[in-house]
Amino acid sequence: MLPPELPPLPALTRAEGELIDRYLEVVDLVGRINPARASDTYGGLRAAQALVGSATALREALTLMHQRGESAVCAPTLARALRVLDGERRAERVTVPPPSAS
Repeated sequence: MLPPELPPLPALTRAEGELIDRYLEVVDLVGRINPARASDTYGGLRAAQALVGSATALREALTLMHQRGESAVCAPTLARALRVLDGERRAERVTVPPPSAS
């Protein structure tokens, strides 16, 4: 049996798509660095090193949008895209987990 089909991504400009991709890349890396969820320092170190390049790419995506005159962000549409791309689960790794019962 096939898994359920994901809802389609909303229509995005190329720059908006790049913004979403770079944003999720940064979120994933910050989640790997999160000391409340990490298991070793090496993984966090590697993620921190990669974060520099990813943050630069995110800045460039936003700069491109601004230069193209895309000064407003359609938050509901971008939020829908983030949900389709599992952004909620991915962003959870950035937060501090609830206290354990022990």
